[in-house]
Amino acid sequence: MTENGRPAETAQTLDRGLRLLHLVADAPGGLTVTEAAARLGVGRAVVYRLVGALAEHGMVRRDSRGRLRLGAGVLHLARRAQPLLADAALPTLRGLAERIGATAHLTVAEGTEAVAVAVVEPSWTAFHVAYRAGSRHPLDRGAAGRAILAGRRGVAAPVATSGELQPGAHGVAAPVLGVEGLEASVGVVAMSALDVATVGPLVRAAADEVAVALH
Repeated sequence: MTENGRPAETAQTLDRGLRLLHLVADAPGGLTVTEAAARLGVGRAVVYRLVGALAEHGMVRRDSRGRLRLGAGVLHLARRAQPLLADAALPTLRGLAERIGATAHLTVAEGTEAVAVAVVEPSWTAFHVAYRAGSRHPLDRGAAGRAILAGRRGVAAPVATSGELQPGAHGVAAPVLGVEGLEASVGVVAMSALDVATVGPLVRAAADEVAVALH
């Protein structure tokens, strides 16, 4: 602490701002200033100051009802982070794709959608599913999105689907758990049926390996 305690005050303000971002991120319907103040244990005036600073950087916005919601600046940061996630996951995805003979992918949640941020196709198969990084689909369709939703409930077991995103395609995915602020899954997709009893544990192990790489 220096004169007037300013570094300590700055650290406290930063902590409150980050906590406010987490609160807003965890509230799909948004938060009122009053609700945010109660959860932070501060006065409304403090929240207004925090919101003002965060809004200037596009991190928080107020909707037509005055409720606090995440701003576009958070999505910008998330997109900048995606290449780092992909780099960390690629070795694991390569091993998974080669071992199973199916296209492997790392998928993250972005709003109500699942977005593939890294994809690896097997090198030795005659046919495999073509799947590109950047592909999007609803979270409640496909193994990758369903696995992320399962992870929100703390369920680690692999999820299997068939034909939900593409006729004849089969997927198995497992959530990446234990990485603060990340909702993601690791999975494989193939044009033939996948034996979940065999593939599921491999996908679960790969998701755990990615979680370790991201810590």
